[in-house]
Amino acid sequence: MTLPDTMKAMVLTGHGGLDRLEWREDMPVPHPAAGEVLIRVSASAVNNTDVNTRTGWYSKAVRGDTNAAAATGYDGASDADGAWSGALSFPRIQGADCCGEIVAVGEGVASARIGERVLVRPMNRPAGGDEDALVTFGSERDGGFAEFTTIASEHALRIDSPLSNVELASFPCAFSTAEGMVQRAGLGAERVLITGASGGVGSAAVQLAKRRGAHVTAMTSPAKAEDLRALGADAILHRDDALPEGAFDVVLDLVGGPRWPSLLEALAVRGRYVTSGAIAGPIVELDLRTLYLKDLTLIGSTRQDPRVFTDLVGYIERAEIRPVLAETYKLRDLRAAQEAFLSKSHMGKIGIEIAN
Repeated sequence: MTLPDTMKAMVLTGHGGLDRLEWREDMPVPHPAAGEVLIRVSASAVNNTDVNTRTGWYSKAVRGDTNAAAATGYDGASDADGAWSGALSFPRIQGADCCGEIVAVGEGVASARIGERVLVRPMNRPAGGDEDALVTFGSERDGGFAEFTTIASEHALRIDSPLSNVELASFPCAFSTAEGMVQRAGLGAERVLITGASGGVGSAAVQLAKRRGAHVTAMTSPAKAEDLRALGADAILHRDDALPEGAFDVVLDLVGGPRWPSLLEALAVRGRYVTSGAIAGPIVELDLRTLYLKDLTLIGSTRQDPRVFTDLVGYIERAEIRPVLAETYKLRDLRAAQEAFLSKSHMGKIGIEIAN
């Protein structure tokens, strides 16, 4: 196959507002290094991490919710440590989700892989690096908001599914985050509360918790309650409802913010709290008496065992989970897609089609 020298991509030129996303048609097509594959990207999707990385929300200088400066950024205040692992190099091609086809391989990778339909593991360790190091597709390395991308061969997992490319692209980031939380919690047939349940990770967590036999209570707005019941939620709590004390064995929290103390009160004795997000704000108040008198366990969930993603691919292939796709945009309309994402009026994911 003859590959082009240049490609179309949406490029992040620095931390800031939507104006930092620049449409380019002259980006060089990357070459797969030893042990890597080159993927022709078919589809991606929008995630909170795309917006948070663009604005620099991960910086310790930022104390507000994720929507506060999502359209404008923080005027340089977060440049020094605005990404997952600190400072980010620019330009950067974002896009933590990727479904596509392998079209070339680097040294040491079997040529038989060419032609495989794959999903990319969005979070991985660098080859030969510290096992605690973090490399996020679309953050520490270029991602799926382009016509072509590269990744280590082991992180491009073959997928056999009748789902469309954009449906498959809705899984990697959100579902692996949710499955990582579920596995860290060791969730079984227990009572679980899921906050932010209508978003990409939250709606994934509803399905994944239900798959394990849990009794799922989803926290959401009234308008999205029936959609979440259709995904498997057994009960609904609205965002302003009082939380019942001691009612849950596990809380999967994506929201944080001022209501955070009530989440711990809602846990039963020896309950487990797991977080992988803080869209309502990262700074919370903890009463240590609640923590130790109830023998609670607090768990942060970012790094993922490799089995999280391989398990997820298996769930997809066996149709044990399904995509929740609200809208689809073309890559060159990514700014509009992020604006729609920020309105929070959708359920699940916003897909991105890559024209190539």
